[in-house]
Amino acid sequence: MRRLIIEEPVSRPAKWSPALAWFALVVTVLAVFMIRFNKIDYQSGFIALGAGIAIALLAVVMAFMGFVRIWQEGRQGLGSGIRGVLIAALVLAYPGFMALKAATLPPITDVSTDTDDPPSFSRSRAALQARDGRIPPDVAPETREMQRASYVQIAPLTLDIGPDEAFAIVQKAAHNLGWQVIEAVPPGGRIGLGRLEAVDRTRLLKMPSDITVRVRPRVDGTRIDIRSASRFGSHDLGANAGHIRDFLEEASNLAIAVR
Repeated sequence: MRRLIIEEPVSRPAKWSPALAWFALVVTVLAVFMIRFNKIDYQSGFIALGAGIAIALLAVVMAFMGFVRIWQEGRQGLGSGIRGVLIAALVLAYPGFMALKAATLPPITDVSTDTDDPPSFSRSRAALQARDGRIPPDVAPETREMQRASYVQIAPLTLDIGPDEAFAIVQKAAHNLGWQVIEAVPPGGRIGLGRLEAVDRTRLLKMPSDITVRVRPRVDGTRIDIRSASRFGSHDLGANAGHIRDFLEEASNLAIAVR
């Protein structure tokens, strides 16, 4: 006598969720790889990255749709839905953290220790070539006011040493931070200012930020101002303020060491 084995139905959304999540993970990893190693232009790379994130979100939606059907109809597939959510979380964790920063930090892309007279970027051939011909534009007064309200700790660095010693500290700090120094002009000449131009890149995607440091002699020592500007996007997610804080801390430590 034959026995009829009836299999319990499986929730299709829960079943599809891990497959979508794995696909999202592959797309995202490939996009990050291509952006980081300059295998694709930034615009196309971020479109691919956005597609991976969108697919991961779809995997989460499918999983929760599956959970609803499992709860209401007693279908199978709970394990598949959970796997889909966990795999999608690998894709969505970092973008979620960045979204939180975007919501809590000011939407600016240019930060300076001198908001009234920010250091200007060099227009030399070497500097323009390093910045792909781009000159960071002037920043609107209301944007600088936003910076002052949000980053009160960003301020000029004043050292009670001569400009030549201060410039050596600036160069050493840039080297220690791993910046790509494009141009270094020591203090002197007609106006007496020193200048250092550099490019710094984010760790994961190697997104460039353009940096200029101004060394200004004073009667009581030297004043150092720094400006950092993102090359892409409408929100720096705090990156430029981070560059400046790192530089000020490194230069201050070096100044203490040479005393």
